[in-house]
Amino acid sequence: MREDSGEPSLVERARAGDPDAFGELFDLHRDRVFRQAARLTESIHDAEDVTGMVFLEAWRRRASMRDVDGSVIGWLLVTANNVSRNFNRASRRYRHALAGIPLPEPAPDPSSTVDDHIDFTEARDALRSALARLPRRDQDILSLCVIEELSTAEAASVLNVAPGTVKSRLSRAKARLTGMLGEATEVVAIEGGLR
Repeated sequence: MREDSGEPSLVERARAGDPDAFGELFDLHRDRVFRQAARLTESIHDAEDVTGMVFLEAWRRRASMRDVDGSVIGWLLVTANNVSRNFNRASRRYRHALAGIPLPEPAPDPSSTVDDHIDFTEARDALRSALARLPRRDQDILSLCVIEELSTAEAASVLNVAPGTVKSRLSRAKARLTGMLGEATEVVAIEGGLR
């Protein structure tokens, strides 16, 4: 501190907008203001908040800070009382408002859905790939009889072949597709193990 920096001098300099003088006032009185706030609030954290608000208010209203016998501690303590009351009232209102808000419904865990989707996507991609590698005749018979679920007679009529031919082609196409899917599943399992 400077030699002429007794509290009356600090107050005058702070009123004039000197931040260093205000900082010295803060250092001089913060512990007493904090203790007062701690007596009036529910927690140390609240007291810290109140102390900060008191000094913010002091800086904001520095021109009208009242001093008694050259000290502003009285003004700061009364301000701490007022700020604490306002802080406590606001905290009660906040808690009351929160109590009126219904708790959110627990959200389901999406991990199993995501896993199922990933598994389905891999299986679908493997099926598409296998279908694309089949001969066109097998693709036609599978799409009509399996995917679109036409009867053997309906498929025979569309393909202009005998119903017996549809049955034998369908059996061979299913066997080829199953073999290809088995190979694709092994490849997917191997690739999955490499990730």
